[in-house]
Amino acid sequence: MSETKHIVDLSPAVQYEVRGDVAVIRLANPPVNGLGDSIRTGLSAGITAAHDDVVRAVVIVGAGKGFCGGADLREFGTPAAAVKPSVPDVFDQIQALPKPVVAAIHGFALGGGLELALVCNYRIAQTGATIGLPEVNVGLLPGAGGTQRLPRLIGTAEALNMIQNGTTVTAARAAELGIVDHCVPGDPLDAALAFLSNGVPRGSAAPVIDQRPPASGDGVDFDAARRRVRPSTRNRVAQLAAIDAVEAATTHRIDDGLALEREAFVRLVDSPEAKALRHVFFAEKHAAKVADIDRATAPRPIERVAVIGAGTMGTGIAMAFANGGFPVDLIEQNTEALDRGVATIRRNYEATAAKGRLTAQQVEQRLALIEPHLDLHAASTADLVVEAVFEDMAVKREVFAKLDIICKPGAVLASNTSRLDVNELARTVSRPQDVIGLHFFSPANVMKLLEVVRGDATADDVVVTSLAVAQKIAKVPVLSKVCDGFIGNRMLSPYRREADFLLEEGATPDRVDRVLQDFGLAMGPFAMSDLAGLDIGWAARKRLAPTRPKHLRYSRVDDVLCEGGRFGQKTGSGYYRYVNGSRTPVPDPEVDAVIRRCAAEAGIDRREISDAEIVDRCILALVNEGAKILGEGIAQRASDIDVVYVDGYGFPASRGGPMYYAQNLGLEEVLRRIREFEVVHGEYWSPAPLLEQAVRNGSTSFQ
Repeated sequence: MSETKHIVDLSPAVQYEVRGDVAVIRLANPPVNGLGDSIRTGLSAGITAAHDDVVRAVVIVGAGKGFCGGADLREFGTPAAAVKPSVPDVFDQIQALPKPVVAAIHGFALGGGLELALVCNYRIAQTGATIGLPEVNVGLLPGAGGTQRLPRLIGTAEALNMIQNGTTVTAARAAELGIVDHCVPGDPLDAALAFLSNGVPRGSAAPVIDQRPPASGDGVDFDAARRRVRPSTRNRVAQLAAIDAVEAATTHRIDDGLALEREAFVRLVDSPEAKALRHVFFAEKHAAKVADIDRATAPRPIERVAVIGAGTMGTGIAMAFANGGFPVDLIEQNTEALDRGVATIRRNYEATAAKGRLTAQQVEQRLALIEPHLDLHAASTADLVVEAVFEDMAVKREVFAKLDIICKPGAVLASNTSRLDVNELARTVSRPQDVIGLHFFSPANVMKLLEVVRGDATADDVVVTSLAVAQKIAKVPVLSKVCDGFIGNRMLSPYRREADFLLEEGATPDRVDRVLQDFGLAMGPFAMSDLAGLDIGWAARKRLAPTRPKHLRYSRVDDVLCEGGRFGQKTGSGYYRYVNGSRTPVPDPEVDAVIRRCAAEAGIDRREISDAEIVDRCILALVNEGAKILGEGIAQRASDIDVVYVDGYGFPASRGGPMYYAQNLGLEEVLRRIREFEVVHGEYWSPAPLLEQAVRNGSTSFQ
C-alpha cells in the first residue's frame, strides 16, 4: 500500500482518509456509531469525496467497539431526525458510486448498521462480530431496506426468521448464510484492503443487491407466521408489520418494496407501542446505574460462585451463573435433594438443546461448570455465595451464621429472598457490609429480571459487584432498598388485594384473568397464583397476620382455598381445576361457591363489574404503590419500577410499565380515579404523596 493521506474530519463523527487508491470512511462516534445526523452528514460527504479520480474503491469501517449499531433511538421525534441527508438518501449515494464499496465489520452491525452494510457491494466481518436486524425488539421494523435486501441476499425463510424475531447471528453464521462474503480473524479493515487489492480487479462490476429480482416465497407460509404471533407478544404490532414487509420482498420490485417498508416504519415510529418499547429499552439500560455511588468504585473480582440449595430456585440460579461462564458449587444437605437438583439441571439443558438453542457440547460444558456438594464448607473458596434455601427467616439466619464462619474475607454473601428483611440477615454476620439481596425470578435460568436489594450496611463495591455480575449473566438488574417485598412483591400485594376484592364484589377468577390478559398481561393474577402455588402466599400472609390492621377489609377466599388443600397446579386445583395433569385452567363451580360464601360472611353485596373497573382497580393499585415506593426512595427512578414489572411480572411492554402507563394516562386523571376509589373503598386507596405532589406541581411525570 502506498502512503496514507492526511485524515480529514468530514463531520464531528466521520473521518476520511485515502490509503493508496482506497478511500477509508470511518464512523467515529463510539460506542454505537449510530446513524444520527452527524454520521449521516459525514458519510454523505465521504461518498462525495470518493468520486475523486485517485480513489478506486471505498471501505466503510467503524471506530471503537463496533461497526454501526443502527439508528440513534434518542433522535426519534426530535429535529435531528429530520436533518438531511436522510438514511435512504445516503444509501442511494453509496449505491450510485461507480466504485466498489466494502463494509469492514467488527464488533457489531445491527439494525441500520447491517442495512448500511447491505447497500455496500461487499461485506467482510471479523470473527465474533454480532450481526442482525433487531428492530422489532423496540417496536419497529428495519426501515432502511433490511426487509427487502436481506431476503434477496439469503433467501426469504432465513431472512423472515431473523427479521420477525429480531435475532442476531455471529459473523461465522452470517458467512454461512451469505450475509457476509468473508469472515476473518484479524482486522477487517486490513482484510478489506487486501481483498480490494487481490480480489477485485480495477473496473470490475460489483454486485448490487438491488439489481436482484424479488426473493422467492416458495415454501414460506406467511399466514402461518402471522398466526404464530400471540396477542400477548410484547412487539406483536412490529412483528406483523415485519412479516408484511418481507412478504412484499417476494412480490414487489425493489423500489416499491422499499416504499412500502418505509411507510410501515414511519407508521410504527409514532405508534404508542413503539414509544413504550423504546421507553423500556432505555429504562433497562439506565437501571444498572446508581446515582449515589462514585463511578470509580471498582467491583470485587468474582471468579467462583456457590449456590446454597438445590431446589427450584437454587438449580435455576446455578444454571444462570453457568450460562454466564462461572464455575458454580451447588450445595445441598442431603444426597436425595442434591441428586434431584442435578437431574433437573441436566433435564433443563437437554430440553434447551432439543429446541436447537444449545449444542450437545455446550450442554456438557455448562454441566461441567456446576459441581455438586453435600458439605457447606465447599462455599469457602467462592467469591460470591447465593443462599437459596426455604423462605423462612430462621432458616436463612442459620445459613448466614454458618457462612460467616466458612466464607473467605471479602466474599459477597447474597440471599435470594423475595421479601424478607436483608438488614436482619446482615445483623446475623460479623461482616454486614458484604451482605446483599439477589432476588432471582423463577425460572431463574430464564427470567431476565434480578432485584438487587441494598441493605443499610451494604458496601458500595458490593452493590457495584452485584450489578456487574448480573449483567455478565445476561440479567437486567434493578436496585431496590429494603422493605417488605422490595419493589415487585410489595406492589403485587395491592394488585392482588384488589383482584381478590373484585371476586367478592361480583367478578369470577376467569373474568378477571381474561380482562387483564386482554389489557396485555402475560397471565392473570389467579392463573399466576395457581402456577406459583397458593401455599407460598398463604405462608407470607400467616407471617404478616399479626401486623395486619384489624379495621381494614381482608379477603379470606385465598385462605379458604388453601385450607381445603387447593394449592394450584401442583395439587390439581386452586382457583381453577386442572384435569389429568393438564396445565389448562378450567373454571370450577366449587371456587365460585367459596367466593360467594366469603362475600356473604363479609357482608358484601355482589354486583355487576365492568371490564374498565377491573383494569383500573388492579393497574392503578400498582401505580399508586409504585409512587409510594418511589417517594420513599426504595426505587431509584420510576423507569426502574417499569423494568421490574415488564421483565419480572409480565406487564405488557407495549404499555411501557405501570408508571409509564400512568404518565400516558395523565397523572391528574390517575389521581382523580384513585380519589374516587378512596371514597368508595377507604384508606387502602390513600393517594401516594408523590403523586399528589406531582399533580400539584403540574408535572407530567414521576421524575
